[in-house]
Amino acid sequence: MRIGAHVRDDDPLAAAAERGAEVVQFFLTDPQGWKAPKAHPQADAILAGDVDVFVHAPYLVNVASLNNKIRIPSRKMVVQHADGAAKLGAKGLIVHGGHVTKGEDPADGIANWRKLFERQDGGFAVPILIENTAGGENAMARTFDMLGRLWDAVGEFDAGFCLDTCHAFASGEDLVGIVDRVKAITGRIDLVHLNSSRDEFGSARDRHANIASGTIEPQQLVDVVSAAGCPVVVETPDEGQAEDIAFLREHLGR
Repeated sequence: MRIGAHVRDDDPLAAAAERGAEVVQFFLTDPQGWKAPKAHPQADAILAGDVDVFVHAPYLVNVASLNNKIRIPSRKMVVQHADGAAKLGAKGLIVHGGHVTKGEDPADGIANWRKLFERQDGGFAVPILIENTAGGENAMARTFDMLGRLWDAVGEFDAGFCLDTCHAFASGEDLVGIVDRVKAITGRIDLVHLNSSRDEFGSARDRHANIASGTIEPQQLVDVVSAAGCPVVVETPDEGQAEDIAFLREHLGR
């Protein structure tokens, strides 16, 4: 189990050193834009280093959308960012589950996720890790009932899963025993986004907090990491990331 953080994309190795991180996650482009990623200026150093890398897809990506102007560029972005991630030796590309809008059938959003994998003949350059989300009545990966429906559609394509603790807490999922419940659906957890929350349980608000200042009981977070047994990335406020990593190591006996 390696522990790290989501860091700035311009100098991820320096950011990792500052935090004592063994893993880094970052964006390849503006997370609020549609641009294709360019070659990373530190690619050679990243490939030669001993820090594991995950790449997060831009927030605009919504593979489930029934709007052609969103879904089609989203599919293209997933391919482009997976290719960019592979050039850095990344372990995976994290993609939010996405949603359909009010009045639309979530089954159609699930079908669009399946089409993403079906149409990528030969698979993607790195594993695609679908991340659970905090809110939205028509979200593909907010409730575990919907997650089960999604996995029935994409599980056969070796889709991976990223468990975000803040998102789960905000969505109303109890963190006690959550790893077993997730694995009963997906069969796997490839990455944990270990975040506390600024808000109360079931708030549907995606606002991350550092472990010491958040509303999630710290031992519950430690228990999730221990049970998951996979790489961990904190996406907490920068000023507390080093302390979050140190806290996890201490309480996991690392």
